[in-house]
Formats: sequence, structure tokens, C-alpha cells
Amino acid sequence: MEKSIITSGKTIDLAIDSALSQLGLDRDSVSVTVLQQAKSGFLGFGAQSAKVQVTYEVPDLVPEKEEKPKSALGSASRSKPKAPAAPVKKPEAPQMPKAEPPKPAPTPAPAKRPEPPKQDKPRAPKPPRPEKPKAPAAPKTYAPAEPGSVEEKIETFIKGLLEHMDSNAVPHCWKDEGNTYKVDLVGDDLGYLIGRRGDTLDAIQHLANYTVNRDVEGHIRVNVDAECYREKREESLRRYARKKAQQVLKVRRRTTLEPMNAYERHVIHAALQDMENITTHSTGVEPNRRVVIEYVR
Repeated sequence: MEKSIITSGKTIDLAIDSALSQLGLDRDSVSVTVLQQAKSGFLGFGAQSAKVQVTYEVPDLVPEKEEKPKSALGSASRSKPKAPAAPVKKPEAPQMPKAEPPKPAPTPAPAKRPEPPKQDKPRAPKPPRPEKPKAPAAPKTYAPAEPGSVEEKIETFIKGLLEHMDSNAVPHCWKDEGNTYKVDLVGDDLGYLIGRRGDTLDAIQHLANYTVNRDVEGHIRVNVDAECYREKREESLRRYARKKAQQVLKVRRRTTLEPMNAYERHVIHAALQDMENITTHSTGVEPNRRVVIEYVR
């Protein structure tokens, strides 16, 4: 069973965060519908806050079992007429009992001595099981970029960009398939470079693609990642897509997801393309373009 609440805030993100804090849920467990965009107004006049409707799933209530009506058999049986009393027999003359020889008195058994109460022996505490130390993950090894190569150009640009962001992370670039190059950021405090839902990481990737493709023939695609964020995000989106699709199949009513970038929308479409009775398409304009999941027969 679905329930929803409506919250407001200065921005859409603040309104969503307010609803999540009230419900105690994470972002992947709810569906958001924007009811009203935020407006700043002019000199304080005409300003309005953003308003969203957050829908979440709650378990269906189990109906209580109805008590079965008591059978009327008991009352009917009680109302049956009683059987007629048996005729009273005349008492017979008592017969004199035959005299029996007296039996010898039984000898009393010797009294048993009370046994002392048993005391439980104290059990020795079990020694704790030694925990097996987990083997540390082997660090990745990166081959140095050749001088004058595209990999060196990408690493040089991203390294300078990270220095302007006061980050000590080191980029490592290698060529993947075709004209695709992958970059892995290595260092401390990488959450700052990933940003909320990967926004900062997407910005670094966009700037790297724009800069590298200015002086290169053809088109080069640069994918920037940190701490395997892309892989974890893809798996989270697939689980979210399958969960929303199951809700659509249950109620047979379409649902619209929150705004996503082109990469995340592609993951949603790919995750549901083979599911029966489900179709997906995108609607809206950037940056508020979102995926619609529909039920089809």
C-alpha cells in the first residue's frame, strides 16, 4: 500500500530532505513528484517555496480473523427432554459377610535418608573464537602514461583541476575499448570529489571531455571514477528500477521517477528493457528530464 506526504522548502532538494527526515527513509525507497517550483520573487514579493509530494510503500494490514458463530448444537442438546427415570428396584435383604482371617500388618519400609541437594558444577567459560584477519585488498597498479600520449594529456588536465580544488588526489588514466579512456582518482577524502549523487564527479568528467576533444581528431570519451562510485551507483539504480517496476505491476498504474541525468536514465532503461508488461520512456527537458515507467498488456 502506498502513502505520500507533501513537504516544502526553499529548494526542491531541501523539500525532499525534509520529507526523508520525517519518514526515516533513504532516497531510493521513495518516489518524488514536484508539485511547485521555487520562485525567488522580486524584492521579497511573489516568492514561493518549492513543494514536492513524496510517495512511499508501507506493508498491507493483515485482516483479523472473524470469529466463527457458535454452533447451536450445544443449546439444542441442552434443550432435549430428559430420559425417563429407570424404575426403582426393591432393596434386597443384606447378606452377612463371611468371616475372613485377619491379615498380618505390613512391615513399615525403612525411611530413606534425604539426599543432599545437587549443586551444579560451574562451567568454565568458553574461550573466544579467534577472528580470522581479513586479507587487505590488493592495491591497484597503474602503468605510467607515455609522454605525449592522450593519457598524459588527460592526467595533466585533471591534476591541474584538482589542485585548484585544493585536493591531493592523483588521476590515473588508461585506454579502454575504442576511443574510450578511463580515469581513476586515488587519494584521501574522495567523497568531496564525488559530491552529492556524483554531481562533482560528473562536472570533472564533463570538463575533461570538453578540453581533450578540442585538439583531437574524432571524438574521445573520458570516464572519470573514484572508489568505484560508478559501479555502486549503477547497482543502486538497477535495484531502484526493479522495485518501482514491481510497484507498477502491482497497481497497474504508471509512475514517474525523479529527475536524472542522461547516464542514470540510460541505466534505468537498460535495467527494465527485458521485463514483461513494463515499458519506459523519458519526459521533460534538462535538467528536469525524468523516466516514466508504464504498465502494458
